[in-house]
Amino acid sequence: MTNKAFGSLISNFVICAVVIIVFAVSFFPNLTTVSSNAPISKGDSKTKVSLMINVYWGTEYIDEMLKIFDEYDVNTTFFVGGMWACENEPMLKKIFLHGHEIGNHGYYHKDHKQIDYARNKQEIEVTHKIVKEILGIDMTLFAPPSGSYGDNTLAVATELGYQTIMWTFDTIDWRDQDESLIIKRATKKISGGALVLMHPTKATVEALDDILDLIISKGLIVAPVSEVIASSQVNS
Repeated sequence: MTNKAFGSLISNFVICAVVIIVFAVSFFPNLTTVSSNAPISKGDSKTKVSLMINVYWGTEYIDEMLKIFDEYDVNTTFFVGGMWACENEPMLKKIFLHGHEIGNHGYYHKDHKQIDYARNKQEIEVTHKIVKEILGIDMTLFAPPSGSYGDNTLAVATELGYQTIMWTFDTIDWRDQDESLIIKRATKKISGGALVLMHPTKATVEALDDILDLIISKGLIVAPVSEVIASSQVNS
């Protein structure tokens, strides 16, 4: 094969490849959005960790949690359900006024992997609008209920300007009302960048002082999720 023929062959191959890519992006836009919005379960921070608190119930324990966070002078992230926010507007405002970050946890606590694109969008978008109306902020972090998500979830999150957040360690405090077990799950392997999932429960409140003491003793700083994953968002 001559150099001229070989060059022509390569040129045709490149043109065909470009056409295929353009076709894929045009007809399957979610291919790019999903890959660019992979869920984050751990940040790149070497010194910061976050206690991410998912809220659909347990309102009666939040005041005590806020008091403890104030005593330690730390802020973290509360992921709130839209239905809960509607019914607990004063508490939502109180969490925010105490300096904590607010994240999106969907409206009805649905299994986002099992619902279609439109319903994923409705769950996230309605919650966003409710919180914005109450607090005047635009949330950017979405924690899918039960950690369940699919391609539709990731695509919708990207469309709405959200990063999907998972967790590094799960205290499973909603199921196991065991203070010592919650402390162990939250702190045993903790290191910089960790995202620790918890909920407002009686046992969690009882464990919170020890959790914060142990985290601080390791030279780590408790901070909102957005601070812990800052560089991860840039690289995702």
